[in-house]
Amino acid sequence: MGFLNFKITSDEENARTAVLELKHGIINTPALMPVATKATVKSLSPDDLHELGAQLLICNTYHLMLQPTPDVIAKLGGLHRFMNWQKPLVTDSGGFQAFSLGLGKEHAVGKLFFPGENHQGGKQQGRSIAKINDKGIRFRSIYDNSNQYLTPEKSIKVQEKLGADMILVLDECTSPLSSKQYISESLKRTHTWAKVCLDVHKTDQAITGIIQGGHWEDLRKKSAKYITSLDFDSYAIGGSLGKSKQDMHKVIDWVIPYLPKDKPRHLLGIGVVEDIFESVERGVDLFDCVSPTRLARSGYAHIRPPLGTMKNKYRLKMASIRNATDDQPIDPNCSCKVCKKYSRAYIYHLLKTEELLGYSLMSYHNLHFMLALMKEIREAIEKNMFQTLKKEWMGRITK
Repeated sequence: MGFLNFKITSDEENARTAVLELKHGIINTPALMPVATKATVKSLSPDDLHELGAQLLICNTYHLMLQPTPDVIAKLGGLHRFMNWQKPLVTDSGGFQAFSLGLGKEHAVGKLFFPGENHQGGKQQGRSIAKINDKGIRFRSIYDNSNQYLTPEKSIKVQEKLGADMILVLDECTSPLSSKQYISESLKRTHTWAKVCLDVHKTDQAITGIIQGGHWEDLRKKSAKYITSLDFDSYAIGGSLGKSKQDMHKVIDWVIPYLPKDKPRHLLGIGVVEDIFESVERGVDLFDCVSPTRLARSGYAHIRPPLGTMKNKYRLKMASIRNATDDQPIDPNCSCKVCKKYSRAYIYHLLKTEELLGYSLMSYHNLHFMLALMKEIREAIEKNMFQTLKKEWMGRITK
């Protein structure tokens, strides 16, 4: 068991608020952790993140084990000191890269697959550079093409050197297009790896077990039963979440009843507005997603209701010519410093000329949007007003 305290402070049906304490600080949940893939949230400084009120970040084990290497980071005092971030940190296990560099490339899909629609950001089909067997993951480095091998033991040792407050077990994230037979075989591997990770873990870092099973009810329940039988500090729902938003909701509904109420629940890799509302409603505490900063780099800004709606996905294309002479802020309803100081015309100019400040200002605004939403959700649950807030944002109450 690692260092982790978790106390539920209020609830509205399954939605709940809690205080999560890790070695480097306290997190109020539900919470979204910005993704600091290579020990940085793209285009934002730690000072920006403090100013935004980010409570914790998640870093990527796969990338950091290759550059600059865990030994270098450990020699420099660990990940917190290395990146000058003294609040809590989470590291993933490298398991997601088994998918993104493997079947994800072959199938040209993400964690969710929408038949007939391009919801995956224009992913191109490619050749896998990751191979999985029962002992681990073999892959080629995206940096120097060197052969690498990641085992459950190595993943834990790398994460221990990085020194995050919370670490994740090595698992296999399967594709939404994988067959049930493949996912069933993969699940045995994921379960074996989870036990190995727990056995070799020796530090006081909190450790998270991951539930897999694709979009198959019997496999998800089987995984939930097994993973929760092991004494992890927290639990995560990972892997393929099906071929529709409804599939994802079903997966959460199948799994939640098996998760201990007194431990944090993390939905891995999910963090857009509608998914957060639906998942919080079902009892999820933690989220991580690259969407706010990735959308910013693609020229899309988040906008609040009434401008933002389910139909436009709360997004405004800032690189549109109609913004070229628009003197109003990105979002008149936003209180962030970008909206207080800069016009749509200026942001448009920066994006069209590919000035780096444009990506920075857009990323700042989008993260402010998401972190402010999480705070509103916490406050609404505390006041027993979550369903009212959900209706304001999504236009309906589903439960």
